Amino acid sequence: MNKEILTTFDEQGHVTGTAPRDEVHRLGLWHETFHCWFVGKDDSGLTVYLQLRSTQKRDYAGLLDITAAGHLTAGETVQDGVREVQEELGLALAFDELKPLGIIPYCMDTAGFLDRERANVFIYENRYALEDFVLQQEEVAGIVQASFSSFRSLITGAADTLRIQGFRITADGERVIIDEQAGFTRFVPHEQAYYLQVIKGIEALFR
Repeated sequence: MNKEILTTFDEQGHVTGTAPRDEVHRLGLWHETFHCWFVGKDDSGLTVYLQLRSTQKRDYAGLLDITAAGHLTAGETVQDGVREVQEELGLALAFDELKPLGIIPYCMDTAGFLDRERANVFIYENRYALEDFVLQQEEVAGIVQASFSSFRSLITGAADTLRIQGFRITADGERVIIDEQAGFTRFVPHEQAYYLQVIKGIEALFR
């Protein structure tokens, strides 16, 4: 059983107490998370980076997700959340390198699992090559990148798939190249409104 203790909130964002993570998800209690989206910029435009969740994960195994993310446990600050980047991706970032998009509340409702998050969302302008990522394999199976415009088209429904390129780590620790098309069903089912707010925030930051 997961022993992480999370701070809980009401719909207005007021603290209501604490509860174990499993209970938080079983009862659908509001809680805080940290989300960090990596975005690259070069002469060809913007690129968004996605993590491929490990097949060992209990929830949403093997799906594409936010570059790095995790729960904030009771007593942690938003600044503490940057540890998720180093833990999952092996990259040591300073909190002041991140650009905040604010808190985005949203829900994910699946069988036996009601995830009500107050997501503290940040953007990091990526300067690392894919070769620099050192993945926490029990959490992250790979990293891919995609054109931001293609990502936007997929989320808005203007396209059915987008091209993802990167790598995954095999059980033997070998890096295998990924270069394929991925549809929306390959993504963790965050609310479309969440994705759209992230897209809007990225567009505002990189005007």
